[in-house]
Amino acid sequence: MKPASVVWAIVVLLIIAHQDFWFWDDTTLVWGFLPVALAYHACISLAASGTWYLATRFCWPVDETEMEKTGEKTA
Repeated sequence: MKPASVVWAIVVLLIIAHQDFWFWDDTTLVWGFLPVALAYHACISLAASGTWYLATRFCWPVDETEMEKTGEKTA
């Protein structure tokens, strides 16, 4: 499986996970002060930043000057 496909799959999963409706009526506090819905969205934000890192690491186009240095062909 290509890295770009994996990144796209993670993006789709994050989009689905972001559409939560199950925590809005929950009054549980995480660590005694943080509402569970806010903690859930904080985790989604961390996962999104990790996904963006993967996208830039594995899916971002390579600089042409770097390719010339290594002798790779552009296509």
